[in-house]
Amino acid sequence: MTLIDHPDNPIPEGCNSGSIQTSDGVALRYAHWPATGGPRRGTVTLLQGRAEFIEKYFEVIEDLRQRGFAVIAFDWRGQGGSERLLRNRCKGHIGNMKRFREDLHTILQKVSLAEYPGPHFALAHSTGGAVLLSDALRLRTMLDRVVLSSPLTGMLDNGWKERWSFRVATAFKWIGLGRLYIPGGNGDLFVDFEENRQTQDRTRFERFNAVLRQAPELGLGSPTIGWLYAVSRAILSFRKREYGPSVSLPCLVVAAGKDRIVSTPATEELVSRMKSAGYLEIAGAEHELLMERDAIRDQFWAAFDAFIPGQAG
Repeated sequence: MTLIDHPDNPIPEGCNSGSIQTSDGVALRYAHWPATGGPRRGTVTLLQGRAEFIEKYFEVIEDLRQRGFAVIAFDWRGQGGSERLLRNRCKGHIGNMKRFREDLHTILQKVSLAEYPGPHFALAHSTGGAVLLSDALRLRTMLDRVVLSSPLTGMLDNGWKERWSFRVATAFKWIGLGRLYIPGGNGDLFVDFEENRQTQDRTRFERFNAVLRQAPELGLGSPTIGWLYAVSRAILSFRKREYGPSVSLPCLVVAAGKDRIVSTPATEELVSRMKSAGYLEIAGAEHELLMERDAIRDQFWAAFDAFIPGQAG
């Protein structure tokens, strides 16, 4: 599937896009761009959140290119322009987090590392952050540094809700109901700006909705019980005492002070146990830091610039 070009959200110049297959036969849509600013500082692979798509990151891609980075972006299996896993395209489904890890390894090995020079970095948002953290030990050999934006490290009602969700999702999954929407879920693609929990920036919010109206096939509704099972399992693994000290991949974790989608306290607690991670919380910010108001985005990019590329770069 080609990229969608919208007047308010044009495709950045110099794009190369295509489709690539994972080892288990799933087609992933990807795109990559060379750096435009100088001097060249390395390569950044973007790991988007749930229900997102490459087009949503065009502004971020330009921000990175102007900083001297080549950029690779892709859609996780089951969303955006990548192959959907269920007949109902609106269901956000995954049965096991290792499938997302397979997507990431495929992109890194066959596109990022194969097409562009290092040092290599990742910028991961929300669910993308959870995927990265769940495989941090292996990724240490592929990535030099990573920045996590509002990573999915815990649910809002941290603790009991995670355990309850995992147990219920496990029960439903093993009786064959993993492909159902989570309770209360549906295939709705749109929400009014006043009801959204992602950003306080109306212009950016409406821009993404305009792209989605032009190409609704990119959209995704609520997650399935299988998705909840996979994510809950990953989150609970982050709670293990040995997890934090075992992560040697240098990380900068930036959290949103007003996050109403993932648990900022859970993220802060996790980072406190990670020997190679730094933490920054941006006060007043909603979940999607990179899609927020300019004043918030400026704080994020200042932190990013201080950490990437680092001394190794």
